[in-house]
Amino acid sequence: MKSQSKNGQIPASMGAVLVAVGVVYGDIGTSPMYVMKSIISGNGGIGKVNETLILGSLSLVIWTLILLTTVKYVLIALQADNHGEGGIFALYSLVKKHGKWLIVPAMIGGAALLADGMLTPAVTVTTAIEGLRSIPTFHALLGNDQNKIIVITLVIIGVLFLVQRAGTTSIGRAFGPVMTIWFSFLAIAGIGHIWNMPGIIRALNPIYAVKILVSPENHMGFMILGSVFLATTGAEALYSDMGHVGKANIYLSWPFVKVCLILNYLGQGAWLLENHNVSELNSIPDMNPFFEMLPGGIRPLGVLLGTVAAIIASQALVTGSFTLVSEASRLDLMPHMQITYPSMVKGQIYIPLVNTILWISCSALVLYFRTSAHMEAAYGLAITLTMLMTTILLFIYLLLEKGRKGIAVIFLLFFGGLEGSFFLSSLSKFTKGGYVALFMAILLFGIMLVWYRGTSIEDSQAVYLDINKYTDQLKRLREDEEMPFQTDNLVYVTKDSKMEELDRDILYSIMDRRPKRAKAYWFINIQVTDQPYTREYVVENFGTDFIFKIQLRLGFKVGQRVNVYLRQIVEELIASGELPSQERNYSVYESGDVGNFQFCLIRKLLVPESDITPTGRAAVSVKYAIRHVAGSPARWYGLENSSLIIEYVPLFIKMKTLRPLNRVELNRNSK
Repeated sequence: MKSQSKNGQIPASMGAVLVAVGVVYGDIGTSPMYVMKSIISGNGGIGKVNETLILGSLSLVIWTLILLTTVKYVLIALQADNHGEGGIFALYSLVKKHGKWLIVPAMIGGAALLADGMLTPAVTVTTAIEGLRSIPTFHALLGNDQNKIIVITLVIIGVLFLVQRAGTTSIGRAFGPVMTIWFSFLAIAGIGHIWNMPGIIRALNPIYAVKILVSPENHMGFMILGSVFLATTGAEALYSDMGHVGKANIYLSWPFVKVCLILNYLGQGAWLLENHNVSELNSIPDMNPFFEMLPGGIRPLGVLLGTVAAIIASQALVTGSFTLVSEASRLDLMPHMQITYPSMVKGQIYIPLVNTILWISCSALVLYFRTSAHMEAAYGLAITLTMLMTTILLFIYLLLEKGRKGIAVIFLLFFGGLEGSFFLSSLSKFTKGGYVALFMAILLFGIMLVWYRGTSIEDSQAVYLDINKYTDQLKRLREDEEMPFQTDNLVYVTKDSKMEELDRDILYSIMDRRPKRAKAYWFINIQVTDQPYTREYVVENFGTDFIFKIQLRLGFKVGQRVNVYLRQIVEELIASGELPSQERNYSVYESGDVGNFQFCLIRKLLVPESDITPTGRAAVSVKYAIRHVAGSPARWYGLENSSLIIEYVPLFIKMKTLRPLNRVELNRNSK
């Protein structure tokens, strides 16, 4: 586990910089394999290439990297860290107090980022495997049969998702060195062609970027931005992965990565200008300048490194998706799901349901689109939405958190306009496959919206009672020997955050539904803090030694393992004398002071008599359907191996007025 400074940041070191290269830049590091390919294909192929098109396209790519990645994310977004953590949900946690509406851009951005996580493995691995055709030996084996490429891609993706369960700690240690080799390879491959055509460095002049947008040599017109944007799809990862590698290590590693990327793009441009008259290249289907510019003897190494880099990029997106879903669940934007921790590495989690959905989705995308060229049409559209939503939240952060009104307005106008242009350009891909990305983003946003709305309705109907008014009844129940003994410690998880209050449904469960006699009653409330790794608790005992309201204050990146935390709390309260010792007479283990536990989870059901709007009823009904698919919250709270009761109670929003029954006399003469 990386050491952290007092502000939550991982300090700078050569080892941490190496980790950053392996963890953060996988997505953006594989973009040279398909960006120029997409631009050239959209302009009619290599036979249509000329100096104006190449210089303008390269200038657009380079300045997109500079403005969106370096300026927006590295220089500005990384300053908006939440105790060392980054990403759209961490940013939302910083600004949510400034308006309830801010949940909307957070949900849209999170949904689009998850949709991008489904597309990245499909497009990067397929592109890398298609590079095998550029090697004569493999071309003889594969030919132009795309089915063979698809099979190889599906096998690699399958292995990628299968290994998630075991964790990737040992593999992860190799990510940094491998990606460092990859970026060095990108730079060296580009330098050789730049040396032959040094005039290509004119593309660093932004004037060429502006001119190409209106030049007749650009057959794509304004829509070329949709292909250019592919160069920066991994920029969001620089911000999202800040907590894993540390801000300082991103500052130190990004210049190296950016220079390597730019050198490779310039090299591809130089090679295209050198070879645009070679007729044999025109006959190659989906000609990829990245692989074709490599000398024949080096090309197998390029394909191998590209495949490994694609797998690393995919791995980063998969683990990032786990983290994103986990954070969304803690913010009550998604259902609680089973989470496991396959290693001791900070932040490494595994969510079986999410892993399965991603696996099926990636495989389905490969089968549906078949070629990387078709996937590129869908790729990038969703992530533009995430970037736009991040810009909105950063604007609020700069305006209201930092009080920099002028800078905030300039930031919103410039980057909002820039990313809006990329979004509109990417919409040109809608009918060519972009609809798939938008459909996935809309579906994920719908899940978040329904869950958030359903939770709000549940919270609005909750009735909270003063526990102090019921302590005498609980004491009598505890001492009533005529009642069957339930357990030593009866535990309820509750949403009420006020220490003196308790949800009416819980008291109803203890005293009315079937009286539950126990030595001690525990009511656990979990508060998710804006800090990522908070671990605190507060105790209220109401002047008794058998009723305890516990508030667990856990960071939004901390697992909510209630059983583990509660055992620690019980041991500490027994040690302090606040709770009587609970010696057990029978146990396969050594006798101890802590008795047994039984957990009771209360789940709401929507009843037909509830007086609720059609949209509200639909939201709650869909939420409960999603909850059923997501599985029991017992796994989320770490209670899957505990003694557990699940009780269902009706969700009484407001009861409809029902007409009373009329009693009629029994006709005793009827047969």
